[in-house]
Amino acid sequence: MRIVVDDLSGAEIAEFLAEHVRQMRSVTPLESKHALDLDALRSPDVTFWTVMDGEVVVGCGAIKRLDAAHGELKSMRTSPARTRSGIASRLLGHVIAEAERMGFARLSLETGSDDFFLPARRLYEKFGFDYCAPFADYRPDPNSVFMTKRISHLVS
Repeated sequence: MRIVVDDLSGAEIAEFLAEHVRQMRSVTPLESKHALDLDALRSPDVTFWTVMDGEVVVGCGAIKRLDAAHGELKSMRTSPARTRSGIASRLLGHVIAEAERMGFARLSLETGSDDFFLPARRLYEKFGFDYCAPFADYRPDPNSVFMTKRISHLVS
């Protein structure tokens, strides 16, 4: 398996993300869906990684720069056929290390409050994310949970 920065030009990652949005819409009310679409993920303030197993996309994740010291974890997903295989842990560790390399002091995220999202929340807890108030442009939402992690950024 390898984790690569992706420019989101490939058909396979586009379909992988489209499936992510379909899945989120099936479990989250539309007004509480915060997944970025392909165009938003191509923004210069977003770094996107794809996890490849050979030539197959098995996971993805991104960081959106909120300001010089604060990033947001976005589009974290593992292929449903590959859940509980360590992909999410490996990717999250990579993203946290990259956030630190980028100089962020804090990495935050929004995820669902429904039981469907319990494995994700447990993963984030395992990596040291704590529950927090809404950040950036988010507002309180009974369908959302907000988490944040302080990271020690490197001094160059």
